[in-house]
Amino acid sequence: MSLLEVHDLTVSYTRRGRWGRPHARPAVHGVSFAVEPGEVVAVVGESGSGKTTTAQAVIGLLPPNGRLDGGRILLGGTDIAGWSQRRLQAVRGAQIGLVPQDPANSLNPVKPVGVQIGEALRIHRRGDRRTITRRVVELLERVGLPDPEVRARQYPHELSGGMRQRVLIAIAVALAPRLIIADEPTSALDVTVQKRILDLIDDLRAESGTAVLLVTHDLGVAADRSDRMVVMKDGRIEERGATRAVLGAPQAAYTARLLRDAPALRAPRFLSTEVTEAVEAVEAVEVPEAAGAARAAAATGATGPTGPTGTGAVCEPPEPAVVVHDLVKEYRAGGRPFRAVDGVSFEVPRGTTHALVGESGSGKTTTARMVMRLAEPTSGSVAIGGAETAGLRGARLRALRRDVQLVYQNPYGSLDPRQSIADIVEEPLRNFGLGDRPARRERVRELLDRVALPAAVLGRRARELSGGQRQRVAIARALAPGPRVVVLDEAVSALDVSVQAQILDLLGELQRDLGLTYLFISHDLAVVRQISHTVSVMSKGRIVETGTTRQLFENPGHAYTRALLAAVPGTAHRPAGQDGTAHRLPAREGAARRLAGQEAGR
Repeated sequence: MSLLEVHDLTVSYTRRGRWGRPHARPAVHGVSFAVEPGEVVAVVGESGSGKTTTAQAVIGLLPPNGRLDGGRILLGGTDIAGWSQRRLQAVRGAQIGLVPQDPANSLNPVKPVGVQIGEALRIHRRGDRRTITRRVVELLERVGLPDPEVRARQYPHELSGGMRQRVLIAIAVALAPRLIIADEPTSALDVTVQKRILDLIDDLRAESGTAVLLVTHDLGVAADRSDRMVVMKDGRIEERGATRAVLGAPQAAYTARLLRDAPALRAPRFLSTEVTEAVEAVEAVEVPEAAGAARAAAATGATGPTGPTGTGAVCEPPEPAVVVHDLVKEYRAGGRPFRAVDGVSFEVPRGTTHALVGESGSGKTTTARMVMRLAEPTSGSVAIGGAETAGLRGARLRALRRDVQLVYQNPYGSLDPRQSIADIVEEPLRNFGLGDRPARRERVRELLDRVALPAAVLGRRARELSGGQRQRVAIARALAPGPRVVVLDEAVSALDVSVQAQILDLLGELQRDLGLTYLFISHDLAVVRQISHTVSVMSKGRIVETGTTRQLFENPGHAYTRALLAAVPGTAHRPAGQDGTAHRLPAREGAARRLAGQEAGR
């Protein structure tokens, strides 16, 4: 008997129509799958595919306007589909644990985390106050938090994102449930923290035999961590099967497209330009890491979507569009100075993409803000197009603002919800006094056409567009004043893989057509490999390594770079042969081997 069996699940949402009349909109259509004891089943698909709704229906946590219209949910052979919320309380925590997506919104901000972990134990009457306090500390220690007695007394805002996610895992496993539903448990985390969290879930599962229903849009994570995969689209299952079989020979066209678009699962390809060939032809130079400098290792020429130059000669790189020299940013914390950026230097040749990568807190976004003069450096210099930006005021500063534009991470929060799309894209033209109203409106239409949006969106509001469409609007707005440099701060991290692939292709096309220079800020090395020509790796405010993208991915010289690359999900599953598959350990076996290694080391 399977631990969980879902048969013909149908779910709808009730919404108000144009005249205020409620109507039901189907979200999940006849979904069926099973989860065996101790295995990981990944439910994958794009936003709106119904994967989270399916998981919420299993645990009885649909939103108020959600309704379970039909189907059976068998937990250990018992149908819980028609149970009341009161009956389901006995199931939640004790038999099914939940790790939600967003630790910032899933924890109560006014209660210490130890109290919140203890609530699950108190609700299910698992001991007196002293026993629960002791168990909370044991759980925090088990999920890898240092000083668990101290952490138990802290509030969520005092913990990092990775620590908060570990607290949610501690809550989920507190009662040793038979099934854990992990709904995008690492989507907001850096790759190294993501790996630690997923390893933790694997190890806990291997110890207790708990099964995991993993809901994710990250095909790399699903490839690494699941035994079986369920692919959903528009509320229906497109394909299901063993992960190895789905990765190696997808049967559905939609699955094949998802796998093709997933950056982590693509065969490595590196962009090649005059600058990369010139840098790669130079003999390697080693500089002490303490100075925050970088190395450029020798490597062979590269090919990629833009193709080689084909001259066979070593070319001088084009003049730099951005020059950053010995940049420092200090803040005061508790009366003592804290260096968020410490001696950062790099150059971005005109018409190329330079990526700044690193974990949260590494200083990459602060560096980008100083490049744009949105933050003043403590020391050091930034030059755009050969002109120093320090001390610019008035008309000269406005000219800089026009030359350097920004695309933010979140397409949901960076567009004014009160404005139409036409007004959003036109706003920079009005601000810089470019053209009269008819000319500006024509320019807006040209920009929307450039980013492949139909004229029909002109009168709509941002809420009426998809995430990918919103990000296209944000790109069109950035292009409106005709910038030479565009800073992209995690500009694709919030998007599904297929939409992400479309935006990356669009950025490449715009760069080739308009000669744009990009400064690309990201923690996703799989995306960086696809879009950048050169890379600087940042850690604790310093650049520890720099070079062409090919050099850093094929011959990383710094331990921190190697750790980042090793943590990229899906690395072991990139196409390795004609069938496009790679050898992999089943999730259960991989976790068991890791645990055995940990035991041997104790």
